[in-house]
Amino acid sequence: MELSHDVARDLLDIKAVQFSPDDYFTWTSGIKSPIYCDNRLTMAYPAVRDRIAAAFVQLIGHMEQRPDVIAGCATAGIPHAAWVAEKLNLPMVYIRAKAKEHGKQNQIEGKLEPGQRVVVIEDLISTGGSSIQAAQVLKRAGVDVLGILAIFTYGLEVAKQQFQKANLRYRTITDYDEVLHCLAENGSIDTAHQQQLQKWRNQLALI
Repeated sequence: MELSHDVARDLLDIKAVQFSPDDYFTWTSGIKSPIYCDNRLTMAYPAVRDRIAAAFVQLIGHMEQRPDVIAGCATAGIPHAAWVAEKLNLPMVYIRAKAKEHGKQNQIEGKLEPGQRVVVIEDLISTGGSSIQAAQVLKRAGVDVLGILAIFTYGLEVAKQQFQKANLRYRTITDYDEVLHCLAENGSIDTAHQQQLQKWRNQLALI
């Protein structure tokens, strides 16, 4: 998909994805990583977020079934789900990380009917845990989760295994390999750094 390359380049241009091959970032999990991805920055760039929404629509168009509802994962998936729902003229809901402790104590916000087909929108996939949790919340509400779509994935083996175990399909607009390709293409990294970055990701297959 040509949009995969374009979106990868966009993420680098706006510094939503940053690489530091010599001074690693620390993820919340404690993992030391040469990459830092903050797709919340895409909200500030109308052309970028519109290209992302168009890419999501393209992925949905390739699905065997058309969704009845678009669902966003809190919090970063919510705005992208809204833009996709707008383009497709479909209803939207969003899933909280946990149920509210007051009021109706909802975990799903919006209107859902049992049996409806839902596509989940996420900003990125690392290990897949939060996306799978959101999908399970939807399943317990009696809906059919057609799949999970995200802007970016690190391509970690643990995510593939988690989704397979949960019997959930997922696809992303772009990924770690495409970003590496863009960096090499514009001369931002040399061959040695490219190999180092690929080795880092491959080593995480053991997680």
